[in-house]
Amino acid sequence: MKKNCLTCTDCGVTNCASKDKEYPDFCLTTSLLEDELNDIVELYINNPEDKKIAQAAAEVEGEFYCTIPRVQEIIEFAKKIEAKRIGIATCVGLINESRIFAKILKKNGFEVYGVACKVGAVEKKKINIKDEYIRKVGESMCNPIMQANLLDKAQTDLNVVVGLCVGHDSLFYKYTNTVTTTLITKDRVLGHNPAAALYTSNSYYKNLLK
Repeated sequence: MKKNCLTCTDCGVTNCASKDKEYPDFCLTTSLLEDELNDIVELYINNPEDKKIAQAAAEVEGEFYCTIPRVQEIIEFAKKIEAKRIGIATCVGLINESRIFAKILKKNGFEVYGVACKVGAVEKKKINIKDEYIRKVGESMCNPIMQANLLDKAQTDLNVVVGLCVGHDSLFYKYTNTVTTTLITKDRVLGHNPAAALYTSNSYYKNLLK
């Protein structure tokens, strides 16, 4: 990859979505090899799991666009992929939100299996976290790999991440073998609305662009 390679985040045209403009010279769409694109499209057509997920996602988007919140979108998606048992990988700091979500899921006919991030109660020192990064004596580490393991053991049909920390969520996504979506992305400063920093990058959070 070239050092100064232009990509989609440098594009203000998005003709790939609208198809009513001209593609820029650096467009990734126009640079794709036909065989490369066809191989991917084949997955949506012929891979049973990919086909089911892609169709369910498109149906939820098309049927409920801008009319229901993400909690309901997840419920509709789960129904369309015929999920019966839903796993919740939750941060302990958002356990109340996860309890409410679990209650809603149960009311809609789903089984729920929730695993909190501190499961196992392993002290941070056990994995050689330095004292300066430990907030209290005996503090337990977050354990997203175990969360993934336990949800896989529970044979969940769909996992939902609720507020796992940056990096911990990465490990969960890496180790789970189950279809996964996200309900809440953690941002302690902005009330779990990380997009707010982007919307205010020219005002309150302009320091992000320095």
